[in-house]
Amino acid sequence: MNPFNYNSNGSQLNLHLVEKKPDWTLYRFDFPSAHISQYPEHNTIYGEYYRPGGEGKWPLVVVVHGMGDRSTVPCRMIARELARQGIASLIVYLVFHSSRMPKSIKKRMPFLTPEEWFQGYQISVIDIRQMLDRAAELDEIDSSKLAIIGMSFGGFVSSIAMGVDDRINAGIIMLAGGNYESRAWRRLLRMKFTEAELQDALTQYQNYISVLEAKGLENTEPPKVSYLTDPVTFAHKVRERPVMMINAKWDERIPRQTTLDMWEAFGKPPIKWVPGTHSTMWALFPWFRKEISGFLRSNFEQ
Repeated sequence: MNPFNYNSNGSQLNLHLVEKKPDWTLYRFDFPSAHISQYPEHNTIYGEYYRPGGEGKWPLVVVVHGMGDRSTVPCRMIARELARQGIASLIVYLVFHSSRMPKSIKKRMPFLTPEEWFQGYQISVIDIRQMLDRAAELDEIDSSKLAIIGMSFGGFVSSIAMGVDDRINAGIIMLAGGNYESRAWRRLLRMKFTEAELQDALTQYQNYISVLEAKGLENTEPPKVSYLTDPVTFAHKVRERPVMMINAKWDERIPRQTTLDMWEAFGKPPIKWVPGTHSTMWALFPWFRKEISGFLRSNFEQ
């Protein structure tokens, strides 16, 4: 069974006007989740909708933030820039945003169980897929032109969303990596391991991916739940579509090798290295914003 599938509840997107500028209009939105969690905070989806100025039939980008509320700031920077160029954006608040994070989870972050981490990924991917459902209800959106931009945790989630939802035409994955069984991740997490244990883990993961590619997600049982949150697991689907990766040269949170593992698994798409760290890269947004809009315009025109 695909854990990222859901039964649509037919809910409507409730829009609330917040701010109107010549180049864009900002709405807040909410709608009930189709995936009911044990936490009430998870069961309503919130976010922001940036509508370009004027009239038209616009492409849409779902912009996916990282951990915490501050990670929505660069999402807004991107959304406003795209709106000025006639591309609409939806920013969805994930379950690790304060508006949706239960107190019992917040006080234990980041020390959650593997099952709790998986649930965070699962709900986030389903949220994104529901956003695509809701976008189809908006008359001004061209639902044949849909893309996704994810940064940090949002980059991991966006990769999975691309792997399970063919409606997403293109993706920009930022500040992310993959291959959780690798030496680089284990060292970052200060895990103790022998060389033999490392090789056994990598072999088991590669065997799982081989079976998955042959049989499909629905017919393949993962030996570890973490396999279902690793972008490399879904790479065979992601590399079927245009992807661009943007990363920080001196990222202190995502080991460079894990980014290269993801890049190779994705089919070696265009990759940009911005001179900054995980947190400071956004100071150079004016430098790489043209890369983002150019990539999207090129793919939407095709």
